[in-house]
Amino acid sequence: MSRTVLLVYAQPEPTSLTRSVVDAAVDALSRQGHRVLQSDLYGMRWKAVLDADDFPQRADPQRLSFIAESSHAYASGAQPPDIAEEQRKLLAADAVIFVFPLWWYGVPAILKGWFERVYAYGFGYGYQGQGNRLRYGDGALKGKRALLAAMVGGGEEDYGPRGINGPLKELLFPVTHGCLFYPGMDVLPLHAVYGVNRLSRAEIAWQLDGWRQRLAGLFDEAPIPFRRQNGGDYPDGHQLAANVAPDVEGIWAHVAAPGCHAPQPPVAERVGQ
Repeated sequence: MSRTVLLVYAQPEPTSLTRSVVDAAVDALSRQGHRVLQSDLYGMRWKAVLDADDFPQRADPQRLSFIAESSHAYASGAQPPDIAEEQRKLLAADAVIFVFPLWWYGVPAILKGWFERVYAYGFGYGYQGQGNRLRYGDGALKGKRALLAAMVGGGEEDYGPRGINGPLKELLFPVTHGCLFYPGMDVLPLHAVYGVNRLSRAEIAWQLDGWRQRLAGLFDEAPIPFRRQNGGDYPDGHQLAANVAPDVEGIWAHVAAPGCHAPQPPVAERVGQ
């Protein structure tokens, strides 16, 4: 079955591993018969900062309320064209893949700015004017799949359960659970390539082959079992019920199977992230 996949990526260097991963994805998905949309954030010269310029027709010229102005701009069709176009791509996509280098333990600023500007009130949050009721498993993007592909400079041992940098899936929890699951997407386990600045060409080719194989199951792989806000685990819509994971606190209390992760291929001339 042919589907539409949106690739959003943040790396300005065309010879980087990030861009090779993007190219491999375009090729693999196209060969599968899927339609591929792309958002090359650096190539688009994406404006990364959410500010007053995003609201050219202010509801209140005296005071900038981001929620109120975002709601007004989205509802009235007064958003900047670049924001409206990315929203259109998201709505058209059956799956969204984000490819990026890990910079300072998170996504590049330009990608963070993509979320901040594209996720307007009424679209990314405040869906259907119902405030916080339709989130974490519900929302405008419900039914779509999402996958993060991170190019990581450090070795895999640095990001293990006891690694000095902290587990990568915990570092990126604000993105997987927040930016992706919040508006309703089914989030697949993280795909990571470690030690990217030390990979040989043979190892790069092996990583890209593994990536293509992973994409073959893009629409079959089980998502991370994040707990849905409206699935019964959060009676008041804010906190877990006392009988749900009573001995677990923090991030993993919000995942039905805390140990869930996809197997990743191991890692090994310097191409950069």
